[in-house]
Amino acid sequence: MTNVILTDLDGVIRIWSPEIHRKAERATRLPEGAIPRVAFSDDLLLLVITGQISDDEWRRRIANLLSEDFPEANAERAVELWSASPGEVDLEVLGILRACRKRARLVLISNATSRLPSDLQRLGIAGDFDYIINSSEVGFTKPDPNIYFAALDTVGATPNQALFIDDNAGHVAAATRLGIAGHTYTGADGLRQKLDHLGLFQ
Repeated sequence: MTNVILTDLDGVIRIWSPEIHRKAERATRLPEGAIPRVAFSDDLLLLVITGQISDDEWRRRIANLLSEDFPEANAERAVELWSASPGEVDLEVLGILRACRKRARLVLISNATSRLPSDLQRLGIAGDFDYIINSSEVGFTKPDPNIYFAALDTVGATPNQALFIDDNAGHVAAATRLGIAGHTYTGADGLRQKLDHLGLFQ
């Protein structure tokens, strides 16, 4: 019986508009796409989402790298503008997950930086989860099996009691290999149908 929902944050509950970085780039003479290209480069991103560097240090390094590549731009200001937003909540998805909390515990499992607690507070959803598994705190990222086991251990559940939701098919596949039921998120309707099929949506 499924009584634990493990859910991703970004791309499922939280939405990031590309206009956030585009506005920052336009305002500071950076070429379009420069911020995400540097910020989400594999090596730099891994450092921050495994907790080897703080969110503040990550953003400092982004600004420094952008300054080196584009000395004519105001990279520090660009990162400041880009960093101001915590994103937006998909209220339909949040409502669906909230409707399941009478029948299942809800666990957030996110590849995130040390800014995650602050973001959740600013978004007004910090209280919507029974547990929060932040990769930068546990030191493992999806799809490493250890982060799924950390979530299960925290909630006191076995793999066959859990459903994992993520918009990344590879992360879902990693969970299913451990015996966790999976759902690759592509939209609210499909999520609602999956949870209803499991008897969790109320």
